[in-house]
Amino acid sequence: MARIQLENVKKSFGKVQALDGVTLEVKDKEFYVLFGPAGAGKTTILNCIAGIVMPEEGMVKFDDEVMNLVDPAHRNVAMVFENYALYPQMTVYDNMASALRSKLYKTDEDKIKEKVLWAAKIMKMENLLERLPSQLSNGQKQRVAMGRALVRTPNVFLMDEPLAHLDAKLRNSMRTELKEMQANLGSTCIYVTHDFMEAMALGDRIAIINEGKIVQIGTSDEIYYMPCNEFTAQLMGDPQINIINAEILGDKDGYSVSFPVKRETVTLPLPKDDRVYDVIRVDGLKQVDFGIRPQNVKYSFEPKEGYFKTTVYSYESIGNKSVISAECGDFLHYQLRMIAPNGLNVEIDSDIYLRFEMDHVILFDPETKEYIVRYDEAGIQALSDQTAAANA
Repeated sequence: MARIQLENVKKSFGKVQALDGVTLEVKDKEFYVLFGPAGAGKTTILNCIAGIVMPEEGMVKFDDEVMNLVDPAHRNVAMVFENYALYPQMTVYDNMASALRSKLYKTDEDKIKEKVLWAAKIMKMENLLERLPSQLSNGQKQRVAMGRALVRTPNVFLMDEPLAHLDAKLRNSMRTELKEMQANLGSTCIYVTHDFMEAMALGDRIAIINEGKIVQIGTSDEIYYMPCNEFTAQLMGDPQINIINAEILGDKDGYSVSFPVKRETVTLPLPKDDRVYDVIRVDGLKQVDFGIRPQNVKYSFEPKEGYFKTTVYSYESIGNKSVISAECGDFLHYQLRMIAPNGLNVEIDSDIYLRFEMDHVILFDPETKEYIVRYDEAGIQALSDQTAAANA
């Protein structure tokens, strides 16, 4: 397997800057996830590594060897495309065996059969081997494409949203299978997704991509609990994080955040934390965007001490949980999201009372939108270090 490096890679298509100085390093045997919204440049990065696209600037290296002028066939990469890219005239068996029958990677038929049957068993498609692609569902086609990559022993596996067309049940099981297979094979894997659950579940490390640039690189814990900016904070999480613009009141002996709710002003004390207080004092913060995850918003349908009043905007059931959105503004409209159990009898526009777990607050700069500080940062970092050590 290989260590993959991109150094200041740039690529444009016409007037669109697809990659703008991308620099990253994927360690040998690492499961590395590229995560971001559609059009961010994730697939272009894969194509540059595979040699399908040539960067206009920068270098692509495998184990410190520059690969820019090496054609795709000689890079020894296995790529799973989002659009399957199967040979329509070949059976499933022959599609999966095709790479092992090429001139570069010629393998004897007994070994090919062994590897194809092994991959077919993992992909749960032993009964499909004699079918043509036209006789398969989209999910089955995707599994064939993944199986074709698995029979290889490449420098790196490149996977472009390989689970996108699978049904929910198979998708969840395949996440576990993929991670286990990668660990057993000792392979380097670069995986593209726009599903944050996949990114969190699979990645040893995650690179957040936006508008052709690397926004943040870290473990799932680092990125989820200490996002570098509001964009990343909103990207990592479902339901999305609540971000509220507030005024900071008080002095070094005690700070609070104050923000409008309906026609009133709510003032919430920030828990005493010398590190957080020092940041507020040293930076002279007067305004702040503070983020609070939906799971850290508590609610009641009856008035309670320490709770502030809002009204129910919506109630949505999403699988094994529900999301309540509360309307907090009359003139400046914004909603706060919180997690609730299924089966609640919730009336739209009824009163609901909220309380924030303030020791889980993340503070952002209201102008730059960059991360400033969060409570229990040291604990989150320790947790992330433990996870990284376990994956090493």
